[in-house]
Amino acid sequence: MNGSNQGKPWRILIASSHPLFAKGLRSLLEERREMDAVVVGLVATIDEALTALESLQPDLVIVDYDDERVNRDEFLARFVEGEGRLRVVLLSLKEGGSEAIVYDRRTMAASQIDEWLEMWNENQAPFIPPGISPGKGTPQIPKPRRRDSMKHFIAAALVVIVLMAAGLYGYQQINLLPEQASLQGASIDNLFGIHFIAIIVLFSLIVGLMVYSILVFRRKAGDTSDGPHMEGNTKLEVAWTIVPLGAVLVLAYMGGTTLGDIQALPDQKPLQVKVVGSQWAWRFEYPELGIISTELVLPVDEQALLELSSTDVIHSFWVPEFRVKQDALPGEDFVRELRVTPTQIGEYKVRCAELCGRLHHAMESPVKVIAQQDFEAWVKSKTVACTGPVECGNLWYQQFGCQACHSIDGSVVVGPSWKGIFGKEESISDGTSVLVDHDYIVESIRNPGAKITAGFQNLMPANIAANMTDAQIEDLIAFIESLK
Repeated sequence: MNGSNQGKPWRILIASSHPLFAKGLRSLLEERREMDAVVVGLVATIDEALTALESLQPDLVIVDYDDERVNRDEFLARFVEGEGRLRVVLLSLKEGGSEAIVYDRRTMAASQIDEWLEMWNENQAPFIPPGISPGKGTPQIPKPRRRDSMKHFIAAALVVIVLMAAGLYGYQQINLLPEQASLQGASIDNLFGIHFIAIIVLFSLIVGLMVYSILVFRRKAGDTSDGPHMEGNTKLEVAWTIVPLGAVLVLAYMGGTTLGDIQALPDQKPLQVKVVGSQWAWRFEYPELGIISTELVLPVDEQALLELSSTDVIHSFWVPEFRVKQDALPGEDFVRELRVTPTQIGEYKVRCAELCGRLHHAMESPVKVIAQQDFEAWVKSKTVACTGPVECGNLWYQQFGCQACHSIDGSVVVGPSWKGIFGKEESISDGTSVLVDHDYIVESIRNPGAKITAGFQNLMPANIAANMTDAQIEDLIAFIESLK
């Protein structure tokens, strides 16, 4: 040690606001008679240290690593400019502490301190202060070993693999989607499967590494030191940019391919069905067959071209088993198309997948997929003309979705019940009253907002009359009059 200081005694300055640390370390150093060193002063603050440096000219400053009042970063930053032979040691004497860091101002600029500290931890032997012999309790900085890094890598990889295997096994055991009942659903389910697997892989990678790091590299009790300084890693940054970008491009290509599959045209002309949504019912019109229905009936293995529109707000046509979904928009110029080819005979439900008002939850209609011969029989049964105005009015009541708002049993939905309403005096929202007769009903159908019954809102589609003939309106009035 004498040689390292050119034969002169080491002049040591101790910086700590803890008396026990300063006095105890001073006693320890002074007891070591074999060393050529002398403690020239004890300081508790940075300002005192600055004064002592000028007056005492120490060769070595030992800083209490665990003293929060003596800021290590600030201390080093204040003593790194200029020439000289001063060394600074950061020393921890806590129980279990084994950390000593040396800083030599003779070879280092202030801007290099973080890089130097990292390099010192990785490549340098531990600095042993004068008078402290190697052995038990000697402050040391363990040098990282490649074998330890490989052990952590293998252990973390095993955690990720276990999570991934468990996730994939669970995915195979649980049916996350309802049964598939359309040709278009096969392509969509294939894309869903790839997304689910990608989610499992990413979840396992992120959560596995996070959990392993929390358990293995967590801060030990009593450790208040800063973590190692880390700079950017160009290779890692390039990798985590290119890999996600490539994944997004692959998924985009697969999504485009899937979209092309579900919009593919059939060899023969599809069955045309006009789907009309209104608050809160569905109406299905078969213009080529002359049928209007409140249930969607389709022949199996035959493509249907659904032309979707709305009489009021935005609705969304969705049969979960068919997988495909499309919005129904208001306005004649916004008819949307959706192709579906049922592949499984059964009964399903069409739901509205767009929040559309108070009874959105109840906007459901039956969907039946039947054999071709059964579909032909259904068409014949629906094309039989109704026998009279009341019977036809009941049919229009169902087909035009009137039942969604008006009951015929006296119960109140969102509009007045039709039971016993004909010929009755009704209060209007403006405070007047009106007789529910033929003219009032016609006016309410053609101009729904003209006279609103007190206690109700104007929720009736404004253009409902555009889809009804005069004869159908007369049938509907006859049906209302019959509900006495």
